[in-house]
Amino acid sequence: MRWERARRSDNVVDARGSGGNRGMRFGGGKGLSLGGIAVVVVIGLLMGQDPLTILGNIAGQAVQPGGMEQQQQAAPAANDPQSEFVRAVLGDTEDTWRTLFQSAGKQYQDPKLVLFSGGVNSACGFADSAVGPFYCPGDRQVYLDLGFFRELETRFAAAGDFAQAYVIAHEIGHHVQTLLGVSAKVSAARQRGEKLEGDNGLLVRQELQADCLAGVWAYHAQKRLDWLEAGDVEEALNAANAIGDDRLQKQSRGQVMPDSFTHGTSAQRVRWFKTGFDNGEPGRCDTFKAAKL
Repeated sequence: MRWERARRSDNVVDARGSGGNRGMRFGGGKGLSLGGIAVVVVIGLLMGQDPLTILGNIAGQAVQPGGMEQQQQAAPAANDPQSEFVRAVLGDTEDTWRTLFQSAGKQYQDPKLVLFSGGVNSACGFADSAVGPFYCPGDRQVYLDLGFFRELETRFAAAGDFAQAYVIAHEIGHHVQTLLGVSAKVSAARQRGEKLEGDNGLLVRQELQADCLAGVWAYHAQKRLDWLEAGDVEEALNAANAIGDDRLQKQSRGQVMPDSFTHGTSAQRVRWFKTGFDNGEPGRCDTFKAAKL
């Protein structure tokens, strides 16, 4: 992947080494106690859900974009290839989605991407590196510990720079969903008491749409920059395949539990990324209306 061809984003916040505030604060100045956090984590693990997702939904839309405690905002080091790579990928997602939003008569709002190490405090609460990359709708920021890319290679056998780019683009897909009101509708469904988990649930549909939107970005990025090399697309597909619910559950539990799916199967994640990548049309990514995922 010839990522050096991309424009560098100015929206990367390098908070590595600054640590994170472990106090979890939500909107209105109300905090969730450590005991409450522990209960949520235990419930999440028992139900097969990502505890961070639950905590983020608790935070909901009440958290305003300014709700995150200020992190150290040092510019990425000029001699740091990893941060330069992130800035390049993020910059191209900005160029792609600005254009697509403009063509639809809308205005794209760039998100921030926070690089952290060890742990970080966001509007969705404190998270350590174990949760992996995530997007917080409360402050509209993506959070990434670059150590995840090593884990992607060693634990999930999904190496390659385009595999890493797919991970970033997927999280940006969640930002697109927030701007389009999709995330708010899913949050409202949760507040009504609807069950969102399961192989046909809203959470799976939301995640698969983010995969498709990542594919849409990849299509337009390649058309604009001609930066993909032999094997790059396979890297992204391999990453999508590696982090399917069925595969992860089989590895960790020895069995697959479709009722607790939150992201979709490996085959579904690959298929929806390819749907976006094959045509570059966001309208093809309406997983919520799809009869078959």
